[in-house]
Amino acid sequence: MNLPILDNQTARRVFLDAHALMERPIGPGRGAGLAQLITRLGFVQVDSVNTMARAHDLILWSRQNAYRPDALRALNDRDRATFEHWTHDAAVIPAEFFPYWRLRFARDRDRLRARWKNWHGAAFHAEIDTVLRRINDHGAVHSAEIGEKRAEKSTGWWDWHPSKAALEYLWRTGELAITRREGFRKFYDLTERVIPPEHLNAHIPEDGVIDWACRSALDRLGFATPGELVAFWALITPAEAKAWVDGALKRGEISEAMVVGADGAPRGVVLWPRTLARAHDLGDPTPRLRVLSPFDPALRDRKRAERLFGFSYRIEIFVPEAQRRYGYYVFPLMEGDRMVGRIDMRADRETSCLRVRALWPEASISWGQGRQNRLAVELHRLLPLAGCDSVAFADDFLK
Repeated sequence: MNLPILDNQTARRVFLDAHALMERPIGPGRGAGLAQLITRLGFVQVDSVNTMARAHDLILWSRQNAYRPDALRALNDRDRATFEHWTHDAAVIPAEFFPYWRLRFARDRDRLRARWKNWHGAAFHAEIDTVLRRINDHGAVHSAEIGEKRAEKSTGWWDWHPSKAALEYLWRTGELAITRREGFRKFYDLTERVIPPEHLNAHIPEDGVIDWACRSALDRLGFATPGELVAFWALITPAEAKAWVDGALKRGEISEAMVVGADGAPRGVVLWPRTLARAHDLGDPTPRLRVLSPFDPALRDRKRAERLFGFSYRIEIFVPEAQRRYGYYVFPLMEGDRMVGRIDMRADRETSCLRVRALWPEASISWGQGRQNRLAVELHRLLPLAGCDSVAFADDFLK
């Protein structure tokens, strides 16, 4: 059977359109408009590194330049339009998706209970009840308020004391929820005090969760393999995703296609027929140069980013400095539908200056004055998010 083929440029545009990166980064940046953006993306990864801006803030800003960090805190902590939990990593997720996480809570419960009992002994089980009573009686807590003793030996989980392990267990299994952050410190409360009742009290059967996980992931990826459907939410198993794909193909709900990579190699995927029908009508992406987060949803799957964009990226935090090819935490640069480089910059908040230390263009990219001017414009747009007033380039920044 001859399958439809998406050439590399068309595939990039389908993918970027699904990730809200084809259009200009306009929008209110707060309230209902921000909630709609997060729902469109599915989730926003949360990370504490703040060399210029935190990952979740840059992800949202790169799509709505009016966004400021207090808007996400208001949406999550006050409006309860989102909640924080786990996908492939810690993330902010639309509150309406909470019922689907019950399957993850249930599957994690026995696995984590046994694991943490092995780490912390029988005391861990008693701490679960102690932590719940403390929060029920006295309200939200952060981890530093729970327990005083550290584990007697290294556990691989930062030597958590039993109470901290109990707190994390209760969050991972859905009995507690993050009610707010102060700085970047999480405060936990009973889930029924945090999640709106209409979402808290909704229950979805396992087959409904599997169907939703696959459909909603395909919506947000544009095209995918069964493994990529699994990885998107990290809610279901490979066998469950494969069974869903097989069934959806038999029912004629989805189609098979070949996607051509940056290296010219085709790869089999599935997609919605409507995606295939409109793939060549997307038009050109906005030509502006964008700074992206290292954890941007379009790039977080490093192997897919390399296949689709020819962009090999990894964070070199744990690589010895002498062995680093780039800075330990550099920001990808996108122009139109191409990755054009990566930039090492930090917000010097003592002098209120965004300092560019190095920039590495991709091998096929010529970094002329026009592109440098577009970068300067983008960095000046970034200043309010970085908390800076000016930009300074090191004399030898261009590598």
